[in-house]
Amino acid sequence: MFRSRDLQALAAAGDSPYIAPMSEPAAPLTGAALIKDYVTRLPDRPGVYRMMGDDGEVLYVGKARSLKKRVIQYAQGRFHTQRIALMVDLTRSMEFITTRTETDALLLEINLIKQLKPRFNVLLRDDKSFPEIVIRREHPAAQLRKHRGAHTIKGDYFGPFASAHSVTRTLNTLQKAFLLRSCSDSIYDSRTRPCMLHQIKRCAAPCTGLISLEDYAGLVDQAEAFLRGKSRAVMTQLSDAMQAASDDLEFETAARLRDRIRALASVAQETQINPETLEEADVFALHTEGGQACVQVFFFRAGQNWGNRAYFPRVDRSDEDADIMAAFLGQFYDDKPIPKLVLVSLIPAETVLLAEAFTQKSGRKVEIARPQRGEKRQLVDDALTNAREALGRKMAEGSAQTKLLVGVAEAFGLDSPPERIEVYDNSHIMGTNAVGGMIVAGPEGFQKSQYRKFNIKGTDITPGDDFGMMKEVLRRRFARLAKDEEEGAEVARPDLVLIDGGMGQIAVVMEVMADLGVDDVAVVGVAKGPDRDAGLERFFIPGKPYFMLEPKSPVLYYLQRLRDEAHRFAIGTHRAKRSAEMKKNPLDEIDGVGPGRKRALLHAFGSARGVSRASVEDLLKVDGVSGPLAERVYAYFRKG
Repeated sequence: MFRSRDLQALAAAGDSPYIAPMSEPAAPLTGAALIKDYVTRLPDRPGVYRMMGDDGEVLYVGKARSLKKRVIQYAQGRFHTQRIALMVDLTRSMEFITTRTETDALLLEINLIKQLKPRFNVLLRDDKSFPEIVIRREHPAAQLRKHRGAHTIKGDYFGPFASAHSVTRTLNTLQKAFLLRSCSDSIYDSRTRPCMLHQIKRCAAPCTGLISLEDYAGLVDQAEAFLRGKSRAVMTQLSDAMQAASDDLEFETAARLRDRIRALASVAQETQINPETLEEADVFALHTEGGQACVQVFFFRAGQNWGNRAYFPRVDRSDEDADIMAAFLGQFYDDKPIPKLVLVSLIPAETVLLAEAFTQKSGRKVEIARPQRGEKRQLVDDALTNAREALGRKMAEGSAQTKLLVGVAEAFGLDSPPERIEVYDNSHIMGTNAVGGMIVAGPEGFQKSQYRKFNIKGTDITPGDDFGMMKEVLRRRFARLAKDEEEGAEVARPDLVLIDGGMGQIAVVMEVMADLGVDDVAVVGVAKGPDRDAGLERFFIPGKPYFMLEPKSPVLYYLQRLRDEAHRFAIGTHRAKRSAEMKKNPLDEIDGVGPGRKRALLHAFGSARGVSRASVEDLLKVDGVSGPLAERVYAYFRKG
């Protein structure tokens, strides 16, 4: 079969697909026999194949110069690893797409792997977009700001930066050095006097005319030159201007220029490694050990190091390092800008094809190289050292985490270490804006993508009734789990549920569990000690007397971290909800008042309070307000 997303992916690769005619085998074949049947109808052309398991699960996505020659290898039954043999044995169907070139097949394969996350492919995890700095030039006074995602804003982009922290730090320093505005256009247009950023010498205040747009444009050009690697020229220019101001006895001007030079110098120092022979490149180093892998990535732009980041792709012990590197590079650059030079610690599989795909995707020649000597070799060696150390730390943390989970199982009498721990907590102020929070932890630490919030909806719950709120949260969570399991969906069932509270909360939870027929999930209550002292927590298990753990026990510290994380998440969710409630406008609750009429009313009367004081006659003077609507607005503010 062929799906619309494949067409979109292939269109993005720059070509139109030729769809190979396929028909399902007449007999219910499986494994190698099924694949052999498909081979008889496959063309000798480039393309992408998908191996599917039960219920349509995508097991593997691969590409081939010749679909027929590649797929027939699976039908011959001679496999290098048990993993491939298992994959073939699990295959229940296959899907094929032919392409015009092998390069197009590679680009489509990368796209599909990232979409479908097949079980047997090397998979890049934690694939977030990187923050960048953009000088937005759509306004006469250009804006300096942080940016993530597609380049939809007209302006000059600089990046990527390894983390949001590094780009924020750089932005703050650039504001000190070049005094560029960071405010939105609406705030800029509404200013009548300089804001606080001007007072602390981080903005030249073009909004109020304290600097002409021509002079401000000169600051923008200096900032752009600095970000493009011309830092020495910019600093020399500022230094000459400072000396000239000092010679003319304009000491305040000279002091301001001195502060800007110091700010620029701090940027250069924070970038740490600034190579002399490297203008623009990304450096990748791979280290594998014990069936795990780490890829360390360093970013160099404008001759400066803009940070590094460690990735831990999902791999198998049988995967070759060259294949891991090739798969990682392809998925990494699927949605990111590609530099002219990619330096690697080892040559990836099919390097020439990969470089051709990157060249086609970026529209300029891209080189993939493993340097042998000099400064570039030293940069790769540094990245490899970082990869080795990062993987060592992760493996040590994983070992420690495993020991902690074993300790949790022993403390609570579980049959085996828990794979999924769910921790629940509630937050409210006198019963208002009540929310419940669920966090998830396991062998890999906190699983923040699995966190869930629950807005308390029960109308029969007395404000501030913690038992009632906990009952609603647990009922909604486990009723959904039971429903999904009944429908045959793949669900994540917890091995251990931790509740913030004592026997009262435990009784409520067990009542919910009994009603829903859930009897295979361990439940433990964690009650704070006397005077809420950490280290004196009491633990409650249904049917047993409460107990305490040894003070300074690693397991006790771990359970405290779980409880504190649940508390932090619940409070954060509550504060966000409370903040949203505070920002609500009474006009939003009046039937017939949409965004346009709301804007007109606020413009006419200044605020919702001004609208509340208006008479029907005054309301009728507002564009778009009819007689019935004016009566509704007037009545709404006087309904009490």
